[in-house]
Amino acid sequence: MKTVLFVCTGNTCRSSMAEAIFKDLIKELDEDKDIKVLSAGIWASEGQKASVNAIEALKEKNIDLNSHASKQLTKEMIEESDIILTMTNSHKRQILRAVPSAKEKLYTLKEFSHGETADISDPYGQNIDVYKACADEIEKALKKIVSKYYK
Repeated sequence: MKTVLFVCTGNTCRSSMAEAIFKDLIKELDEDKDIKVLSAGIWASEGQKASVNAIEALKEKNIDLNSHASKQLTKEMIEESDIILTMTNSHKRQILRAVPSAKEKLYTLKEFSHGETADISDPYGQNIDVYKACADEIEKALKKIVSKYYK
């Protein structure tokens, strides 16, 4: 089984949306049974719900984020994951400092999907339109990954 780990800061916005969107995109694939999808935050407080606007943004995509509970990123998660996709270059650098051996499996989401170095901006505390744009940006990158690696 392959483990894909999405990482952001608090695991209540970007990485939680990425986890849910990716699960939704792969649910129809035969390979989905061989893929474990997780998300965590570098500075997450354990057990926090996804932000209200993240839940609302994904509801429009018919994806339910209500049961999400935030998780603090651990060294074990990093070591046990086959691929780690961060939302920013800063997240990537922080993980590399903590676990240098993760280098070969660590990418930003846009680096892995598009070969770009751009970050996924944090929508935290902003209005619903910013969350929707963020969810769309994440979904676009994930669709590219699914079409490139899983079809």
